[in-house]
Amino acid sequence: MAKDPGRVLIFDTTLRDGEQSPGASLNLEEKLAIAQQLARLGVDVIEAGFPFASQGDFAAVNRIAEQVSGEEGPIICGLARASKADIKACAEAVSPAPRRRIHTFIATSDIHLEHKLRKTRNEVLQIVPEMVAYARSFVEDVEFSCEDAGRSDPEFLYEVIELAIAAGAGTVNIPDTVGFTTPSEFGELIKGINSNVSNINDAIISVHGHNDLGLAVANFLEAVKNGARQLECTINGIGERAGNAALEELVMGLHVRRRYFNPYFGREEDSPTPLTAVRTEEITKTSRLVSNLTGMVVQPNKAIVGANAFAHESGIHQDGVLKNRLTYEIVDARTVGLTDNRISLGKLSGRSAVRARLEELGYDLSREDLNEAFARFKDLADRKRDITDRDLEAIVSEQVQQPEARFQLRLVQVSCGNTIRPTATVTLENFDGHEETISAVGTGPVDAVCRALDSLASEPNELVEFSVKSVTEGIDAMGEVTIRLRRNGQLFSGHSADTDVVVAAAQAYINALNRLVSMTSNKAIHPQRDLVDNQTRPVI
Repeated sequence: MAKDPGRVLIFDTTLRDGEQSPGASLNLEEKLAIAQQLARLGVDVIEAGFPFASQGDFAAVNRIAEQVSGEEGPIICGLARASKADIKACAEAVSPAPRRRIHTFIATSDIHLEHKLRKTRNEVLQIVPEMVAYARSFVEDVEFSCEDAGRSDPEFLYEVIELAIAAGAGTVNIPDTVGFTTPSEFGELIKGINSNVSNINDAIISVHGHNDLGLAVANFLEAVKNGARQLECTINGIGERAGNAALEELVMGLHVRRRYFNPYFGREEDSPTPLTAVRTEEITKTSRLVSNLTGMVVQPNKAIVGANAFAHESGIHQDGVLKNRLTYEIVDARTVGLTDNRISLGKLSGRSAVRARLEELGYDLSREDLNEAFARFKDLADRKRDITDRDLEAIVSEQVQQPEARFQLRLVQVSCGNTIRPTATVTLENFDGHEETISAVGTGPVDAVCRALDSLASEPNELVEFSVKSVTEGIDAMGEVTIRLRRNGQLFSGHSADTDVVVAAAQAYINALNRLVSMTSNKAIHPQRDLVDNQTRPVI
């Protein structure tokens, strides 16, 4: 692969690094839905997961490779540590994809070598070419990462990168793993690699970074100026700790400031050619899907996709925008797909009309899922006068959350008021079809519902977060509820929407419980913290 593709490649790691956000674990159907939307968004590479982590992760990567990739579609990538077992599992998982990549990595900073790997620099220099060559024996497209490159000795980094490229790596990734560097430092690091690695012209320089100091996007844009041509990022910036560089901010930064960045690509300043292949009008839709399925709520003041990103409270700003939007808006909301469309669908609307609108919104449902979505739509139409695109998105996003749920909510009924104790009666169906009903009291209706569900499910947990927000305006708006449960230090999220927030809370709680049960019975390893076995070869 040539060093400079003439634009910036977008490598999306929402399904791998983004999923490592506490409580953001996704099941196979959810990952597939996100991957399909990422393909519509137009990302160049989808890092679908870490196949060696668990059978579930392997299956998800394999399914995405089968159904989302294509000759014109995104490259499907899997992560593998510098271990033959990891690399072989990754190769098998991505094998159905016409365009596939193995992404292998090892740490290069002295702090990681000493305290985590317990290996010397020379040992790492022996491992890198062997593992890259092994990956290259399975696929033509190999990416190699120097974990914690931001804190690595540049001279050692140059040696490692040169060996990786010589062994067959077509992309070399420079991660700021702990979000430590500043833009000028990161830019200098990329510049140094371009100047001091003799065979750098045989590979694309990629960057990966975390947002611990709030500098990830700034670091990436500085890296682009110094020759980086692949950016590894996530939707909504989700990821471990403070998250990753946000895809929407990077793409729109390059879009809005194209005249500034064009010269760094050898273009005329006014060149209209986009700097990425991302279809920006799909950004808002993708953001909402990821937020709904992960339960990671987007903060209102989040750039590009936050609820307040295009809101104007100040009278002076409102006056300016009314006269000319350019006075206070540098991005046209329509550019990122933000619309306030209302659809003319109601009680008498047919299944085909609902399906057509869902397809316009990017949802491709099976016949069974469409029937269920249509039933929920009709139920909502009986209770709500105006149905919006957001309402439809809320209905469909819940469709894919628990395809093989252990628990199903059959009844929720509450009584509460200022003179009676809040009481909830719930009926739960277990995986074997057995139904059981119980009542409980609590400090409020939601607390009573959760206590009743806990009694029926008998799955020990601690409720650590409960949040409610309105999907749309009005007294009949659907309420979105997100619940997080904790067990043994792990977080599990559940999400639901309904015009009755108590019902939504009950379903969100069940979704979280189902996730808790499935994830704890299928425990996955972490690519950067867990060892595969006790072999002497370092695994990260």
